[in-house]
Amino acid sequence: MHNKLKIAFALLLFMLSVGVIGFKIIMDLSWIDALYMTVITITTVGYRELQEPTSSDKLFITGFILFSVITVGYALAVITEYLLSTNSLAELSKKRKNKHLNSMENHIIICGYGRNGKQAVQKLQDYNREFIIIEKDQQVIDDCSLDRINFVRGNANDDDVLTKAGINRASTLITALPEDADNLFVVLSARQLNEDLKIISRASEENSYKKLKFAGANNVILPDAIGGQHMASLIVSPDLIEFWDKLSYGGNDGVNLEQVSFEQMFDDIKDCPIVKLNLREQTGCTIIGYKSPQGDYIVNPDPNQKLVPGSKIIVVGNTEQISRLQKVYRINNDVT
Repeated sequence: MHNKLKIAFALLLFMLSVGVIGFKIIMDLSWIDALYMTVITITTVGYRELQEPTSSDKLFITGFILFSVITVGYALAVITEYLLSTNSLAELSKKRKNKHLNSMENHIIICGYGRNGKQAVQKLQDYNREFIIIEKDQQVIDDCSLDRINFVRGNANDDDVLTKAGINRASTLITALPEDADNLFVVLSARQLNEDLKIISRASEENSYKKLKFAGANNVILPDAIGGQHMASLIVSPDLIEFWDKLSYGGNDGVNLEQVSFEQMFDDIKDCPIVKLNLREQTGCTIIGYKSPQGDYIVNPDPNQKLVPGSKIIVVGNTEQISRLQKVYRINNDVT
């Protein structure tokens, strides 16, 4: 379509040039009069001729009229088609986005598409999780390679914007805005709109941690503190940290860790000891952790530890073993 537009405008410019030069030379008019004759001929308004045309003048005018009718007709058709298609595409895109938003449930809302927001999106893509990003900078949205339906443009502090992103149906909200005050307002608004929502907030200052937790955040992450601890750990126990870094929590390559909920393992059983799972023989994976329904963690749990509704196990294995685990327990990288 853009090529057609270029051709149409090029033909109009060419026609205008031919008309001005032709009237200038053939009828010996001034440049202004030649332009005047060209415009009234192209537009067919027919005000008046500046002088009585000769036979050769009439032949040029006749040919120019025929040429201009064809050219203007083509240009109008292309421009009209472009305007209609642009409006249709914009309307179609809007309907598609609204349909996508209205159909999303248990999705993740990410507030802010900065450095931390991008890292969160990359991990969620590895797990094939549905997400929506709230971003107020249109340039950031335009420069992103993600589908535009993944974005809601606006300020995450605005309740209307959060509602548009489907916060009432969302399972988790990640607020990764650069300012702690903005994250605090988002947490307050989100918790008010959805009491069951899991909220994870970024914080720059340590004194913001308690405020964000008090406002309703389930987890508060301090990236700078984590980075410093990680660098110090590389000095104290470098081999251990290097090994831990090589563990992956998702994606298609080198997956080593997975979590499995009680509900994924059983349909109608009230409880089951870990030893009865026989997980090692079935999948090759090893259970390294247990999470109780109350949120308590047990490292290297006892084989007689009972699995109950709401509990989870954390396992480790190589890529092939994790793949077998996912098949046995119908896991499609969507564990919450």
